[in-house]
Amino acid sequence: MKREDNQLLVITHLSQLITLVTGFGGLLLPLVLWLTQKEKVYQMDAHGKNIINFQLSLIVNFLICIPLILLFGLGLLGFVILGIISIIFPIINAIKASNGEVPTYPFTFNFVN
Repeated sequence: MKREDNQLLVITHLSQLITLVTGFGGLLLPLVLWLTQKEKVYQMDAHGKNIINFQLSLIVNFLICIPLILLFGLGLLGFVILGIISIIFPIINAIKASNGEVPTYPFTFNFVN
């Protein structure tokens, strides 16, 4: 039987922000939490998949922005927009998780089903 643990779901969403402190880990920490807790915590599997898909999509979108720097600096604008999205949406979705809602992330490709 899975237990409800909205606090752990909130922590999993906020763990993406570790990148702001360390420069990396925004994918690794939620991945570890998801893999170790998806069988134990109710809705962890859905939340974890959303987070992993979001983090992988951010990496792909950042990589797409690199060549776009040569095109009138559009890549720089993309970096700024993606940076803001990568901070705001984990916070918004942590709040949703605390209320028992399943979060959604924008600009996300479906890598993990």
